[in-house]
Amino acid sequence: MGRWEPGARERLVLAAVDLFTEQGYDATTVTQIAERAGVTKSTFFRHFPDKRELLVAGQETMSRLLAEGIAEAPADASPLAAVAAGLVRASSTMGPMNRELAPRLKAAIAASTELQERDALKSVSLAAAMTAALVARGVPGPTAELAAELGLLAFKRAFAEWSEGDRDTADDFARRAVAALEQLRAAGASLR
Repeated sequence: MGRWEPGARERLVLAAVDLFTEQGYDATTVTQIAERAGVTKSTFFRHFPDKRELLVAGQETMSRLLAEGIAEAPADASPLAAVAAGLVRASSTMGPMNRELAPRLKAAIAASTELQERDALKSVSLAAAMTAALVARGVPGPTAELAAELGLLAFKRAFAEWSEGDRDTADDFARRAVAALEQLRAAGASLR
C-alpha cells in the first residue's frame, strides 16, 4: 500500500460505494474500505472521521460554492435568481465520478436507515448554507428559507435527471438545475 499516493480520498469514496453496494453498509468495515482503496486504515481516518461520512464527501465544498454563488449574484438579483447563481457555481463540482457513482450511491442510501439519516442532514446543511447567504444579502428570513428550500429541491431534481440521463452526452448539470428551479418557481406561482 502506498502511503502518500495521490487521489486517496477519491479512491476511498469509490471503494466504499462499491462495498456498500456489494455487501451492504452495515457489513462493510473501515478496514475493508481502506484495503479496497489501497491505503492504510490511518489514511482513511486522515480523510474521514467514520465510514458514514464517505457518502457526504464534498458537502462542505458544495455548501461553500452555493453560498459564494449567491453572494456574488448581482445586487439587484431576486432571491431565486441568487439561488440560481449558487446552483450554477455549485454545479462545477459535478463531474463524471459523481454521475458514475449516483445510481450505486442511491441504492446504498436506500438500503440503510443510517445513511438515509445522514443524507437528510446533508440536505439540511445545504439549505442552511443557502439561507445564510441569502440573509447576508438582506433577504428576510422566511423568504430566504423558502428560496433555499426551492434551491435544494431543484438541485435534487437536477441531480436525479442528470445522473440517470444519457451518459454519452455532455449534459449540463447547471442547465438542468436552473431549469428545475424555474419549474418550481412557476409551480409555486400557481398555488395562489
